[in-house]
Parts: sequence; structure tokens; C-alpha cells
Amino acid sequence: MPGSILILAAFALGICLSCLRLLPDALLENDLSLYALWLLMALVGISLGADRRLGEILRSMRPNVLLLPLATTTGTFIGAAFASAFVAFSLPDCLAVGAGFAYYSLSSIFITQYKGPDLGTVALLCNIMRELVTLLCTPLLVRLFGPCAAIVCGGASTMDTTLPIISRYAGSAWIFPAIIHAVILDFSVPFWVTLFCSL
Repeated sequence: MPGSILILAAFALGICLSCLRLLPDALLENDLSLYALWLLMALVGISLGADRRLGEILRSMRPNVLLLPLATTTGTFIGAAFASAFVAFSLPDCLAVGAGFAYYSLSSIFITQYKGPDLGTVALLCNIMRELVTLLCTPLLVRLFGPCAAIVCGGASTMDTTLPIISRYAGSAWIFPAIIHAVILDFSVPFWVTLFCSL
């Protein structure tokens, strides 16, 4: 939770500094988000490659574990398609936002590059809210719908920020499926987001 609040605070600070014209013109004129995207992609690759659990997780993976990311992807796209009927954005735009799967840092930069800052901001806020809902509602989700509901709700955050609360309320047996779920979604985010942004 503190990490998500810090990210929201940094986002709000950026808006305030820009609105008050307190940033240097060179910073506003140059598109630094592309360089941030390259750096972020490199850091994602480094963190996945450096994680010693990754090889072990991939070797011991059973096929039924793949049903969780499939359920997350299918449910998210159905929800995004339903939401597109009530908002000003098109169906592909809503699917691109949903395809962030709570991986707000990567997906919002991609969407900003392809579709502009308006949709990028929506993506950032939607994906942060998905993570916050998981952090706040996991006890209720596990009690009402079972451990899989909390993992599916968490999207790509289930191997980092939401993993402790999922482990606490769903049990340690669900740590491995939650990590596999997040790794698969992490790899899928660039593919899905760029696909929907190009439609």
C-alpha cells in the first residue's frame, strides 16, 4: 500500500509542477517517456533474469497453473469491453487499458507513446486502482470466492506488492501459482497493449 500511495503522490506532484510551470522548458519539450520505457524494459528483463526462482518455477510448472492467467486475461477483456459502452474511449482503447493487468508503470508508458497522455493517464489510474482494490479486498475476496479470486484480481502485481496479502489470507500454498500468474501476465503486457493500441 505505501508503494502505491507513493506512486500516486509522484504522479500528482508531476501534474502540479507542470501546471504551475515550475519545470524547465527542455524537460517539457523533449519526450523523455520513450527513454524511460527503454530503461523500464531493461530493468524488467534484469529483474526477471536475476530472480533465481524463475528457472525453478518454470521447471516445476504444471499445465493447470496456466488457467489462472487465462482467467485473468479473459475476465479483464470482458470487463474492459463492457466498460467501453459507458465511457468516451473506443473498444480497442479500453482493451489496451485493461491489458495493463495492474502493471501500471509499463502499460501507461506504452499507451502514452501510442495513444497520447489522456489515455496513458487513464491507464495509470485504472491499473493502480486494480492493485489497491486487491490490497484492500483480498480478505473479502478469499472469504466469498476463494483464493483464485484474489490472484485474478491482482493481475501482474501478484508476484510483488499483493503477494504478501494473498499469502496471508489465501495461504502459502497459493504463493507459487500467484508468482507464475504474474510472470505470464508480465510477459503478455507489451504484446496485448501494443496490439490493441495499433487497432
